[in-house]
Amino acid sequence: MQLTKLKHTDSSGFFLMAGPCAIEGRDMALRIAEQIVTITDKLRIPYIFKGSYRKANRTKANSFTGIGDELALSVLAEVGRTFDIPTVTDIHESDEAAMAAEAVDVLQIPAFLCRQTELLEAAAKTGKAVNIKKGQFLSGESMGFAVEKVKSVNPDATVILTDRGNSFGYGDLVVDYRNIPAMQQFGVPVVMDCTHSLQQPNQASGVTGGKPALIATISKAAIAVGADGLFIETHPVPAEAKSDGANMLPLDQLQGLLERLMRVRESIL
Repeated sequence: MQLTKLKHTDSSGFFLMAGPCAIEGRDMALRIAEQIVTITDKLRIPYIFKGSYRKANRTKANSFTGIGDELALSVLAEVGRTFDIPTVTDIHESDEAAMAAEAVDVLQIPAFLCRQTELLEAAAKTGKAVNIKKGQFLSGESMGFAVEKVKSVNPDATVILTDRGNSFGYGDLVVDYRNIPAMQQFGVPVVMDCTHSLQQPNQASGVTGGKPALIATISKAAIAVGADGLFIETHPVPAEAKSDGANMLPLDQLQGLLERLMRVRESIL
């Protein structure tokens, strides 16, 4: 995977995308990034900081969407500069691609938008790496077309595919681990989103639920199947997070989880 600021790439383990669901403010983002950088440097895990500069897909109209696009993107850029690490954020409309690309190293296509041709092409045109989340309504095999859309515009683009489970009934998701090797056949790194795959969307309260106690279970299974990377949203106090707190990992549990996952990976190499 060609990301110039990605460290510890000589490691034989997995890489990590992790951070808060949304950029809530400068101090919080820097605090989270500093702690994860310390952990991943100690464990020699390649690390990409994750934070959404805007949350465009909310259940309720009055849900938190962000602190303002320019401010949030400036925070992401500062995180990247301060710790010399790559960063990733979501984009939702084609005209956001160039703006976000000035601040981050990887543009992420949300799962619900993974079939949007114009959005994928706009991300490809920036020359940035593109992380495409697999739609909850798609099989792993069908994501080859999303890769093709990016590569048709930029054949040299770094593309990552991320699984985040499949819709199961009206308010739950289920992970089909066959999707990991299915997407790896396209010759791109495949990531397991260990937190969003535990969401319980469309709750009657209008607030998405989740089962964070199963993050370790999802993570260990993904590593055992051979996932190239993991995506984990984490926060010092998930109950106080302004977005998706119901399925985030408490930050103080991250190092212990990663250490266990490294042992799983070592056991299958």
